Amino acid sequence: MSRSSRAGITFPVGRIHRLLKKGHYAERLGTGAAVYLAAVLEYLCAEILELAGNASRTNKKLRIAPRHLLLAVKNDEELNTLLAGVTISEGGVIPNIQAALIPKRTKAPKDDSSTKDVQSQEF
Repeated sequence: MSRSSRAGITFPVGRIHRLLKKGHYAERLGTGAAVYLAAVLEYLCAEILELAGNASRTNKKLRIAPRHLLLAVKNDEELNTLLAGVTISEGGVIPNIQAALIPKRTKAPKDDSSTKDVQSQEF
């Protein structure tokens, strides 16, 4: 019986344990370290995929694209702080227009009905 099935997770505990030993991150490595790391990685992947799936459903798409991953990460406060320095390839940017760049509306005179349909813009 594998350690992944004993722990009740799908991420490979044995492979993570082997990579932890091979990476020489510490002189000694406990048996529970790989199980714990696999569980944390599985939770993070499930969280990101759930939010990205919601973003793709909002955009009426069936597949999760890198754009949906970016929207999921940037719209979640905790994931945004965790992945603050990460660039997602083909993700694009978050839509944002600064308030100073939006043109101000001018009030139309109330008695003149011909200028009611025309909106003017100030630059």
